[in-house]
Amino acid sequence: MRYVCQVCGYVYDDEKEGVSFASLPDDWQCPLCGARKSDFRPEEPSAAAEVKESRPQRTYMEETDEKLSAGQLAALMSNLARGCEKQYKAEEAAMFAKIADHLTRLAAPAEDATVERLARMLKEDVEAYPQVRSQADLCGDRGAARICVWGEKVTRMLSSLTERYLAEGDSMLQGREIWLCTVCGFVYIGKDPPEKCPVCKVPSWKFEKVQGRKNA
Repeated sequence: MRYVCQVCGYVYDDEKEGVSFASLPDDWQCPLCGARKSDFRPEEPSAAAEVKESRPQRTYMEETDEKLSAGQLAALMSNLARGCEKQYKAEEAAMFAKIADHLTRLAAPAEDATVERLARMLKEDVEAYPQVRSQADLCGDRGAARICVWGEKVTRMLSSLTERYLAEGDSMLQGREIWLCTVCGFVYIGKDPPEKCPVCKVPSWKFEKVQGRKNA
């Protein structure tokens, strides 16, 4: 039996490892990205993808009159700035970053800013990714599809980390640092960053240590 990490794609093969996945302790973690045992799923047999002819569904923004908050717009502008930076468009990146800073100053403090709420929101995001990916595939947008692949993996990891923190508390960070991949946003907990990002495969020097917290 083979089990696949839903975050980075690492495959645990019972036969090769000589130890069944089921017998691994509950606190066992993915050797590649550190995801929890519960983040693994049995490998499903591959099947040819079925092309469904259907009209693309309306997006969330098309179906609702709800307006984005200043904080949400700030996050959007920040992501656009980072995207422009990766495309070596310095002028556009600086423009979006300036708008993001302005909106951040206007943003009201978040309500119910708790780890529990964050965990719920991340789970909702993970569940929404298949629909978003299907829209990208229907539109034939390879760039959006690639973003969905990276985004889902990063979001699954963040969801896994918040669940671990709710269960373990500050002991989860004891003797460890928080590392952020500056390319795809993957977050890794450990003494040192991984040699290679499990999501976008960039080398360890692309990781930055997250500051601003008290070391345990």
